Amino acid sequence: MKKNIFETILTSLQLMLAGIWLVIRIILEYFGFISDGNDRTTGIRELRDEYRKANYR
Repeated sequence: MKKNIFETILTSLQLMLAGIWLVIRIILEYFGFISDGNDRTTGIRELRDEYRKANYR
């Protein structure tokens, strides 16, 4: 019984930390502090720049 509770707590902590790390990575990539090889954030920035250039109202 003790081992089962310990494993449950450990698994929950792992999932929580993985989720927090994912959110932190997304935020850092969005602001350009880190980059993966694909540069997923550049697509968002390019769209934003195009929107400004077109000057839609």
